[in-house]
Amino acid sequence: MSHPLLPGPGPEEFLWATGIEDTFVPQTRPGHRALDEYQLMGHYDHWREDLALAGDLGVKAIRWGVPWYRVEPFPGEFDWSWTDQVIPYLVEELKITPILDLMHYGCPFWLRREFASDDYPKAVAAYAGAFARRYAGLVRWYTPLNEPIVNALFCGKKGLWPPYLRGDAGYLRLMMQLVQGIQRTVEALKEADSGSLMVHVEATGLARAARSDLEALAIEDQRRGFLAYDLMTGRMAPDHPLFTWLLRNGVSPNELAAVRRAAIPLDVIGMNFYPQWSTQQVTVNRRGRLAWKAVEQDGAGFVHLIEDYWRRYNAPIMVTETSAKGDVEVRSRWLETSVAAIRTLREEGVPVLGYTWFPLFTMIDWRYRYGKKPVNDYLLDLGLYTLAGGGSGRRWEATPLVEQFQRHMADPEASVGLLAV
Repeated sequence: MSHPLLPGPGPEEFLWATGIEDTFVPQTRPGHRALDEYQLMGHYDHWREDLALAGDLGVKAIRWGVPWYRVEPFPGEFDWSWTDQVIPYLVEELKITPILDLMHYGCPFWLRREFASDDYPKAVAAYAGAFARRYAGLVRWYTPLNEPIVNALFCGKKGLWPPYLRGDAGYLRLMMQLVQGIQRTVEALKEADSGSLMVHVEATGLARAARSDLEALAIEDQRRGFLAYDLMTGRMAPDHPLFTWLLRNGVSPNELAAVRRAAIPLDVIGMNFYPQWSTQQVTVNRRGRLAWKAVEQDGAGFVHLIEDYWRRYNAPIMVTETSAKGDVEVRSRWLETSVAAIRTLREEGVPVLGYTWFPLFTMIDWRYRYGKKPVNDYLLDLGLYTLAGGGSGRRWEATPLVEQFQRHMADPEASVGLLAV
């Protein structure tokens, strides 16, 4: 916890943040529409108004991403015209620290086979280095790649996003590519700014067993949840419980050795957790087959999960995404519950240094990509603001969650307290 950019233990230093949903999957195929959250929500045109909400809210930081496929339309040729407007406004006018998502799923059209391309790790690092050099002095907090597990799941195991691989072999092929891309991205960012800070964001969760004879499966699922961090930090040695699983599914021992040699430290662990989705139970369905379902809708395992990551990696933690699906009352309860959990953890000495309600405002459900209905039928409200009704003349309408969140920020001593050291 010695990095000079990290918040200190005092409650007044706690990093309150929000974020704008920035998933980019621009490639299409029959039955699959392009999914660019900025385009679908009008952020490319209304960025100033959208970001001003974060200024009005009073947060110190915001998770905000760059659409790689738009800023590098051809290999090595960059178009910074949009980001040249947005980033100075965010930093210099609003005085908000961007936690910059360099990769939030989508690859450029010119990168054939996307994440599966042999050129991916080199290409993404070159883009990251170019960005860091251009915005040196404005951006210092980076997320090299958002949610490796979800990325590998959708692109490599389920075949839903390009390059449409399937099965464990596809999952691990993509995971190895993503990890090598992260390692090379960090190298490029540190070369451009040795004092930059990496917030490594993962979709974290808990695995449960519905009955005792499934406990071993739940334990393995939990270990797989650590896979990206274990790989990038050099933990995937021959004695690792998952090492043989990787070998049996096509990962080369030489590739694993190379990833271990390129190990990087974790400046900050960014943990994403949603109470309705992040705890999965392995069970047996009516046909006698294994099945998984979401459980613990109240987020009961949140504290335990964060403690697990702290014990395993001994690195500072930031909640980089959390919110709840449901009406304002449901979201309000989770806001109170999750902030109280942070206070409990800090009192126990677990270094949770920041909290992000994500997203800031209405987003588009990912199911839009596979659907046929108009975009407005896929609006998903998880945030603090919602789209204003027609005829109001305003784009956004504050929910009661805005004042609730601001009350926590106004009294951090009561909300999150002092980190015990």
